[in-house]
Amino acid sequence: MKTFQLTAEPRTDLGKKAAQALRKENKIPVVLNGGDVIALPYDKELKPGEKVVEIGNGKGLITTDLVVTQDAVRKLVYTPDIYAIELTVNGETRMAVLKDIQFHPVKDQILHIDLLEVSDKKPVAIEVPVKLEGHAEGVKAGGKLNLSMKKIRVKAIYTEIPERVVINVDHLGLGKTLQIGELHFDGLELMNAKNAVVCAVQLTRAARGAQANAGN
Repeated sequence: MKTFQLTAEPRTDLGKKAAQALRKENKIPVVLNGGDVIALPYDKELKPGEKVVEIGNGKGLITTDLVVTQDAVRKLVYTPDIYAIELTVNGETRMAVLKDIQFHPVKDQILHIDLLEVSDKKPVAIEVPVKLEGHAEGVKAGGKLNLSMKKIRVKAIYTEIPERVVINVDHLGLGKTLQIGELHFDGLELMNAKNAVVCAVQLTRAARGAQANAGN
């Protein structure tokens, strides 16, 4: 993956009113998830913006509340590409990926961003764009190639995740589909249902007519 550099500030003033005030200043509340799992009660000093979220069984998860500007994340959000985020907070750098984005239901405004901290030791699940290559046999026969899944969810160490998943369709025949269960990529675990259709060559009127003529 490409690397995106992002600088954020700790957010200590929480709540809906504080979040609304930030948005009026063209800023976005951000939560960095995926921090250390710790035993409760936790009595060590937390860094600015950090808090402990209880996850059960006497354990908690350290998350970090942050704030970034709309302009700082524009090229990260409004793009089909995926990035490993080099996140700098108070001079400390941590690696993360984009987990979720909440948009305003009417305006094209980002309301909230969730990031997931990653490392070279723990696999992460992320959606990767799909790129089809080749010339399907079914298309040569008059069919139409249709991409049903623009992204595939994969799981791997973030450094092993490609910018896109490339799928060759040369042998995809007329009326045939290509499912997740038929795909394999070294180092990647595919998380979608095995029967999910990635792409298909659909019959067109011309192709149906050619088949009918061939049968006569």
